[in-house]
Amino acid sequence: MKVKVISILEDNYMYLVIGEQSRMAIAVDPAVPHRLLDIIKREGLSLTAVLTTHHHWDHARGNETLVKEVPGLRVYGGDDRINALTDKVTNAQELKFNSINVRCLFTPCHTLGHMCYFVWEDDCTDAPAVFTGDTLFVAGCGRFFEGTAEQMYHNLTEVLGTLPQETKVFCGHEYTIKNLKFALKVEPENEKVKQMLTWARARDDDDKPTVPSTLIEEFEYNPFLRLSEESVQKFTGKTNPVDVLRVLRKEKDNFQKPKERMPPQAMLALQWDLLGASSCLPKT
Repeated sequence: MKVKVISILEDNYMYLVIGEQSRMAIAVDPAVPHRLLDIIKREGLSLTAVLTTHHHWDHARGNETLVKEVPGLRVYGGDDRINALTDKVTNAQELKFNSINVRCLFTPCHTLGHMCYFVWEDDCTDAPAVFTGDTLFVAGCGRFFEGTAEQMYHNLTEVLGTLPQETKVFCGHEYTIKNLKFALKVEPENEKVKQMLTWARARDDDDKPTVPSTLIEEFEYNPFLRLSEESVQKFTGKTNPVDVLRVLRKEKDNFQKPKERMPPQAMLALQWDLLGASSCLPKT
């Protein structure tokens, strides 16, 4: 089993899980469908299924096009709001595509229908993979858009956190540097965080992804998985792990907020000013 990492949009990832012998492929969150189809054609693959983590457009918008372009394509997900959904799955449901197995893991919080997918191959010694969408990121976790800290705690510690430690983590976005900067604020003495931040910056300089991580690594530097650590509790002022998680997420929401966009009226005025100014510039 091979996982192809495909960078799309501003900071999203979509993935292809490829059976190397069968040349069968499963797409995960293919939000840019024609790019995916180009890769499928170029590599001589047969697209069998789409696994959608949640209904947000930057994860699910490609489904409708793919269903039209690929006869018989099945689209799996845990939320009726997912575009072109053909098969609604439930927690712990298992799917099989030739030698590739998929276990659906219900992880509501970022959205109430969010599903992660644990994937492994028959008779293969390679580490399994988990596609975590917007629930677990490298060094971070997703926003609580539709759910609660209690739900995210369950997702991180009792669902994803109990998978085999060697599991490779493929998340939905490239947020690693920002997440590690926050992790360093939480645990300024954590050497693993410092090492990872240096590594992630080097990857960014080379325009390379930081995925996958592994679950065992996440427990070393991801503050959202280190809720019982004294340093993390000290940062939040809480000891109950759900309360620690709640405070962490609130602090992360307010950490390095993006600058407010210029209102459209102001942008138009600026464009006119620049246009007028340019007419006064000396010609070269």
